[in-house]
This record gives sequence, structure tokens and C-alpha cells, in this order.
Amino acid sequence: MAKKSMPRTASIERTTCETSIAMKLNLDAPLAGQIDTGVGFMDHMLTLMSRHGMFGLEVKANGDTEVDDHHSVEDLGICMGEVLRQALGDKAGIHRYGSVSIPMHEALVRIDLDFSGRPHLVYHVDLPKAKVGTFDVELVEEFMVGLCNHAGVNMHINLEYGSNLHHIIEAIFKALGRALGQAVAQDPRIVGVMSTKGRLE
Repeated sequence: MAKKSMPRTASIERTTCETSIAMKLNLDAPLAGQIDTGVGFMDHMLTLMSRHGMFGLEVKANGDTEVDDHHSVEDLGICMGEVLRQALGDKAGIHRYGSVSIPMHEALVRIDLDFSGRPHLVYHVDLPKAKVGTFDVELVEEFMVGLCNHAGVNMHINLEYGSNLHHIIEAIFKALGRALGQAVAQDPRIVGVMSTKGRLE
């Protein structure tokens, strides 16, 4: 009988003077809960990310959004990185890399990422300091910084072209989900980790 693989799940509760976040992740199955970050635009983006990555994500967050959304979005990125790191453990058997181009109407975004254990973000998304609704566009980069630093991901995000800010950001989060889904997928042909060093750190 084949050995049953361990569930790749993680949860975190993070509380500061600015935010309180509870997050659960299941890399192999949907979750019954919902995503409620206190920032409507991020609810939409994280829902897209988990749907296109085909993993389960549950979030309940409260933050000082009466100031602005910065602290909430930044800490959501930190928590997302932490649950990814925890759920992957030693990263044995995963593909490690993900590369995806996603079109969204007139916009095209490419994301390439590597669960190398060495965090780095290249963010070639030249957007104006503007808002989509009440959401500050520049906070997308803050989310990605937190995710990369805490998941140990090397990620390159490139906006090929686009003009509508909502379309561009939506393409970014859909591409992120798909690239994460590729990278964390398991392959029975991989023995240990996908590295000639024998470790990903």
C-alpha cells in the first residue's frame, strides 16, 4: 500500500498594535471558511489568488483601516508567507518553480518564482500612486515584500503592458495564484528536494 502523504496545512495568528490576523492554508484542498480582511479589495484579490492556485485559504483580519490599509495589507503578506513556509515544511517533492503569464483584458502580467529559501522580490510594475476605489495601488508591492521575505521566495513580477489599474492588479494576483500552484505541486519523481545541494534554504 502506498504511503499516505501528510496534509500540507498551516495556520497562524498574528497580533500587533496595528492588526490582528488569523489565517489558515491547505495546499491540497479548499477550505469552508471565507476571506474577510477588512479591506474589500484584498478580499477580492486573495479569493482570486487561492482559486487560481487551487488551494484553500481562510482569513479573518482586523486592522487600523481608519488610518489607511497599509498595515493590514503588509501584515497579510507576512502571514501569507508564513503559512506557505509552514505548509511546505522541508519542501520535499515539490516542483519548486512556477512561471505564468496571465492576460486580463488589455493587461498582461508575468510572474516567475522560486521557493529557493532565499527571499528576493523584483517588482517591475510601473503604476501611478493612485487608488482603485479606496485601495492604494502601491500596497500591492508591500504585500509581495511580506510574502517573499517570510516564505523564502525569489519572485519576479513583470507588467508587460496594461492601462486599467484594476485589470493589472487582478492579473497580478491571478498569476501569483497560478505560479504558486505550479511551484508547490508535488511530483512523485522528485526524491527529496529539487536541488543538487540537497537543501532549499
